Amino acid sequence: MNTELLNLFPKNYMASRERFRGQITHVQEHWPNAELHQYALAEHPELTLDWLRAEALTQPEKLIILTTGEHGAEGIVGAAMMQLFIEEYLPRLNPQNTGLLLVHAINPWGMQHNRRVNSNNVDLNRNFIGDGKIFIPAANPEYRPLHPFLNPQKTLRGSLCSKLEFLSKLIKIMVSPGQSALRSGMLMGQYEFSQGLYFGGGQIEEETWVMVDLYRKAVQPYAQILHLDMHTGYGPRYQMSLVNSPTERRAPTELKTAFNYPEVVAAIPEEFYAIQGDMIDWVYLLVQTEFPEKMLYATAFEFGTLGTSLPAAIRSLRAMIFENQVHWHGALREATARRVQADFSELFAPTEKTWRAKAIADAQQAFNGILRDQGFF
Repeated sequence: MNTELLNLFPKNYMASRERFRGQITHVQEHWPNAELHQYALAEHPELTLDWLRAEALTQPEKLIILTTGEHGAEGIVGAAMMQLFIEEYLPRLNPQNTGLLLVHAINPWGMQHNRRVNSNNVDLNRNFIGDGKIFIPAANPEYRPLHPFLNPQKTLRGSLCSKLEFLSKLIKIMVSPGQSALRSGMLMGQYEFSQGLYFGGGQIEEETWVMVDLYRKAVQPYAQILHLDMHTGYGPRYQMSLVNSPTERRAPTELKTAFNYPEVVAAIPEEFYAIQGDMIDWVYLLVQTEFPEKMLYATAFEFGTLGTSLPAAIRSLRAMIFENQVHWHGALREATARRVQADFSELFAPTEKTWRAKAIADAQQAFNGILRDQGFF
């Protein structure tokens, strides 16, 4: 993998945003009508949700949506894949019948501050709803007994002491309520503890409203929509997974063949995990209820980081808990806080060159297979 491709990964949010905004001239070489838009956050106007929008030049038939940074800390890898798409794949599309919606950093505050959540501690991928009932605190009763373990209400002590305490509590959780309850109760999303992990909010967030409006307006002119959303964290360390909504009609086994891609799963407990308030699920619901005549395929590119072994799963969970604990309650030592932040960064944006090279190769294979199968080439 050459250095030029590895340079796809930006250093931070501001550098990534500047590069993305600069791509408007490149896009306009193919779509002269392309426009760059920014939405400034109400309480953090220096941070913006940016997107490039281009309509098909003559006959609108197909729309490609590519989104990044819904979980802010994952935006570094997402930005790399956005740049890869713009450089390698955008010139191969047909601007006469194909439209574009390219979204940089759905969660700009999270990307700027290296957190998964927005400034209200809301996990935006638990905030897209079909009806208001999802915001009822009792929506996920499995989470409440896990709350003391997942969200310690105290300052983080020294690294070794904290790790031993974490491991002791984890062993008790694994005995009762058990590994399955821990996994499903945590990852599903919760609407009760506003400072807790995987908090889905008490109302629709500002960033969510922006995306809901964008999606609704973008899909209207097109008969076929392809939505690719970039994520990191879950799955084998050196293998990106395509994660489909349970609503997708084609089975993962069928799509593996259609895309010539080895890892395709559905977001169900048996293959991945179930999610409340998922953005891609909401896009499927939008098309089914408001535009039932349209054809949609939407998926998440999930770049595994630490891996799927038991030690990797423990390290991942510990990184999540410690980062949230330090954010709300601090650490006794600055060195401890720095180590926590470094571990958290590696969970969502690994710096290893081998990992980044494989991530790019996986994305290229998936882009090629999906775009060919969906008739964009």
